[in-house]
Amino acid sequence: MFTKIHPPSRLVPLVSLLLICDFAASYITADGTVVIPGASSYNGLNLVPQMGWDNWNAFGCDVNETLLLQTAERMVQYGLRDLGYQYIVLDDCWSVGRNESGYLVENPKTFPHGMKYVADTIHSLGLKFGMYSSAGVFTCGRYPGSLGNEQKDADYFAAVGADYLKYDNCFNQGQSGTAQISFSRYNVMSQALNKTGRPIVYSLCNWGDDNPYDWAYTISNSGRMSGDVYDSFNRPDSRCPCTEAIGCAWPGFHCSVMNILNKMASIQSRTMSGYFNDMDMLEVGNGGQTDNEYVVHFSMWAMNASPLLIGTNVLTLSPANLAIYSNPAVIALNQDPSASAAVRKWRYFVDPDETGEGEIALWTRSLNNTDQVIALLNAANTSMMMNATMNDIFLDPRTAGAYQAPPQLSKTWDVYDLWANRMSVAEAGSIINGTAMNVTVNTNSTLTRYNATATSYAQGLLNNDTALLGSKVGSIGPGGTWSAMIPRHSVGLYRLRQRESKMVRRKDEL
Repeated sequence: MFTKIHPPSRLVPLVSLLLICDFAASYITADGTVVIPGASSYNGLNLVPQMGWDNWNAFGCDVNETLLLQTAERMVQYGLRDLGYQYIVLDDCWSVGRNESGYLVENPKTFPHGMKYVADTIHSLGLKFGMYSSAGVFTCGRYPGSLGNEQKDADYFAAVGADYLKYDNCFNQGQSGTAQISFSRYNVMSQALNKTGRPIVYSLCNWGDDNPYDWAYTISNSGRMSGDVYDSFNRPDSRCPCTEAIGCAWPGFHCSVMNILNKMASIQSRTMSGYFNDMDMLEVGNGGQTDNEYVVHFSMWAMNASPLLIGTNVLTLSPANLAIYSNPAVIALNQDPSASAAVRKWRYFVDPDETGEGEIALWTRSLNNTDQVIALLNAANTSMMMNATMNDIFLDPRTAGAYQAPPQLSKTWDVYDLWANRMSVAEAGSIINGTAMNVTVNTNSTLTRYNATATSYAQGLLNNDTALLGSKVGSIGPGGTWSAMIPRHSVGLYRLRQRESKMVRRKDEL
């Protein structure tokens, strides 16, 4: 039987952690700590997007403690923990009801040792534990929800050792329809978690209903901005009726990768340190897309600073899919201290495939150290020669109202392919079968692997670590254009660095 706990004083004064709109450039202290002046969140957590694993996409309600603990062990063995995938998130269907005191009770058949045992074991592996509920009377799986029981449930999550809460939107008793109604409903749990005194990342999962990207950043650490993803690259589905985030009356579900990605274009400014627009869990490995399409999926989620939660069965992960999840050059983009999202500079509808969909687009993002990233996205039905001009890449500073051209246009930029050093199937296979060399504190990185627990991504970029930069493939001169042949349903993802930069040269160029 669960005993009522008496929470300590509030974790932090809420008023002192309100988000600041204008962020100065971040810097790194001598001990490697990333400092982002003015940046915080409602609880001081999650200044870069959360990473981890969630059971829902692959297993649904078929979940138990053995699955969670075996997955946690594999996350360590495969080097995923050391890449930054730190949360093991238990999704819906874990509770059987409430006890006579009103506290949630885990299913004794699927969690025979209790939830604290699960959390403690996960913590012993150097990982963190996430749990799930819904801001409704039931969860989406029709188990007990937290609406009206927020403080009891927050106390339970804290008592068992949870570090993360995914909070859904099912059976909300009609408490939606305006931003104020939804804000008030989700804010109750926000305050309840804060009162426990335990640091718990708060992840809203209200599917973009009532535009959370315009209000959730003062009460949570991330918020779903669309209906649920499904394992399709671009197939339209009537259950996901909206193609834009703004004005979407019913987010639905069964939304394709391209559907969700294009919804991000209009709300990218609402991604910020401490609050990230959650594009939903990653489908890489679930079998519904090609390798190139999964590369697009992973790249564009990273490009837009979405939380990166693995949504497949890690126990049966193929070498090819492990290689996608393990690309440190792409993860470094996701974890950049700028905490910003990409801008879609142009989009053209061309050459539709069998789904009736076809487009090409240029997405760009400015990073904390002045690097730029460009994504030439080919979602058309054939290979395309695609171009990104300097005028496209630097559209914003070029049109900012200055009386002279921005200095970026007169510079030469070296171009690094972020997928050029993707680990081979053979190397990924050796990690899976346990014969690969460990990447430890003393051997922080190789060309294809990285240990972010030893050196942060921000520090690694300052060190010009080759694993984080990809491979140099060319340059763009002043006023020039970058051109590349991009295969069907694929992406060219490139980091651009000023050649004149005062940064230390890359290790492989010394």
